[in-house]
Amino acid sequence: MPRAPKIRTLIAGAALAALAGCDMPVGAPTAPIPQAPMAAPPAETAKSAAARAYYAQVQQALLSQGLLRTDGGGRDTPFTDRMLAENFIRVALFDEYSRESGAFVRQETQSRLRRWEVPVRVGLRFGASVPPAKQATDRARIASYVARLSGLTGHPMRMDELNPNFWVYVVSEDEREALGPTIRAALPNLSPADVAGVTAMPRSTYCLVYALSEGNSGAYGRAFAVIRAEHPDLLRLSCIHEEIAQGLGLANDSPRARPSIFNDDEEFALLTDQDELMLRILYSPLLRPGMGVAEARPTVETLARRLTGGDT
Repeated sequence: MPRAPKIRTLIAGAALAALAGCDMPVGAPTAPIPQAPMAAPPAETAKSAAARAYYAQVQQALLSQGLLRTDGGGRDTPFTDRMLAENFIRVALFDEYSRESGAFVRQETQSRLRRWEVPVRVGLRFGASVPPAKQATDRARIASYVARLSGLTGHPMRMDELNPNFWVYVVSEDEREALGPTIRAALPNLSPADVAGVTAMPRSTYCLVYALSEGNSGAYGRAFAVIRAEHPDLLRLSCIHEEIAQGLGLANDSPRARPSIFNDDEEFALLTDQDELMLRILYSPLLRPGMGVAEARPTVETLARRLTGGDT
């Protein structure tokens, strides 16, 4: 089957895989959203079963084309310091979508640097449809990835089920459609259209994340990611890698970024060598939230040269 188009990231103040353009004020933290008691998963609905079959076909089609690579890049994907700097600028300082008349429209525009200045506390939430064994696997993978990202960026990140500011929901079709009240409780400043971006998410959107900053500061304070429970293993892990990383501030996708998960071509499923360097640049103390392209470029180019070990 042909590869499905991918639109999988919603970031307020960033992109809807770009969805972009408006930073929203962050109010007082909401109370933790309780997990339902562990129980036997309910019977799979016809809607969820259809989605599971569909995404299994999507993953198989991508793998048959040599996509969803997990090697991080190699001799066939070289990049120089200049390429790294340009890719960083395109991914971190541009938005793929802009807001017009309350809706997001696909239109790439310059933005500003966004990242977290407060510690990131990741809370993982599962729908009742997700079996305990799958929950355990997802939890272990996400905890390991969060620790890895914290090490790469030097920014404090940890799992926190009691007081999260970065929610990750793994839910089925029916559970996602009912997430409206939960999203509004976690991110009360979202518009009805933003909430509908989750509850009415089309098949072509594999997963998404909202990251919100306070005013025009560019400093993120909350994020909310949604991953489809129907995804097969590698597509599911790919969503985990991209949405959490994009929720840290690498908000855009660029067709020039290679090797990278911040590219709509689906060549790479997991965070690549270049992606790791972009995260290190993003959280360098030499940069700060709110910087524009012109202001950030000299520092980004210097950091890229240092990280690649030369001027090429």
